[in-house]
Amino acid sequence: MGYKIAVIGSNEKIGYEILNTLAEFQEAKRIIVDSIVPLASKESVGKKISFGNKELSILNFTDYNFANINVAIFCASAYLSTPIAMAAGSLVIDSTSYLKIQEDVPLIITEINHEKIRGHNLILNPSSITIQMLLALNPLHKYAKVKRITVSTYQSTAGAGKAAMDELYIQTKKMFMNEDKKPEIFSKQIAFNCIPQVGDFTEDGHTEEELQIAEETKKILGRDIQVVVTCVRVPVFIGNAVSVNIEFHSPITVELAYKILREAEDNGVLVYDQREDGGYMTQIDVVQENVVYVSRVRKDQTVKHGLSLWIVADNLQALNIAHILEHKSKM
Repeated sequence: MGYKIAVIGSNEKIGYEILNTLAEFQEAKRIIVDSIVPLASKESVGKKISFGNKELSILNFTDYNFANINVAIFCASAYLSTPIAMAAGSLVIDSTSYLKIQEDVPLIITEINHEKIRGHNLILNPSSITIQMLLALNPLHKYAKVKRITVSTYQSTAGAGKAAMDELYIQTKKMFMNEDKKPEIFSKQIAFNCIPQVGDFTEDGHTEEELQIAEETKKILGRDIQVVVTCVRVPVFIGNAVSVNIEFHSPITVELAYKILREAEDNGVLVYDQREDGGYMTQIDVVQENVVYVSRVRKDQTVKHGLSLWIVADNLQALNIAHILEHKSKM
């Protein structure tokens, strides 16, 4: 029996990417999709969206009968419909931060812990930053055990939705026309600027995104790992970059790190590090790529056993969801 899927938030870029990725997996016969329903808020009802060579109409998620599907993928509005979808018996994949981190709910990156999918009908999909960072770090962690991670992110506007991408475009255009465009989506002007805030602030001064990445990292790699994160929104449309300083429990050389990372190619990790002008990957280089690129591998001179990495990828949440469904279908 194939999947009958509802994608909630189909009007957003991540929803669009999920539909595209699922169509590719269906075409490659990696999953069987009997039906797919794009859902969104009433403002988007009736809009057309593609699934492979089919054109679908977006429906209103608030009055949809989830008894008609067996998989509900949430990239928006999870707080409203997740309980309804679960009550209807659907497999729920939450790609929002609604459910936060619950110890009894698996947080899955399929290349790392796909075995934890078994027996669960509620699965959490990590943030795109966590996915790309841990795909690169996990092979190194297996060898030398990570002790502490210091992370700085450089996140594109795509992660904040289509309206955020539009704001970057409009602000950039108006600046060249000597016109003013006050921010509506972001707290500051995003064009030609960097904003050290992704998500709302908490009482201790961190943002919710920073705490989420730290918590997701600990849940997947290990609770004893110390993680500190600073998230920055940058004037880029697509693609995320992460600067990571890693302290290990055991010795690990740059040469060995290269070897370990190159052996992780089957898990979607590629090393591109030529140590010359332009010999590294940037966000614009990875648009529509389904792999994680690692550059700028070097020793962290401030600790006994340390490395510094530059990790770049397009948003990998959609690919991870397709992998989850592929693994689930084999269980």
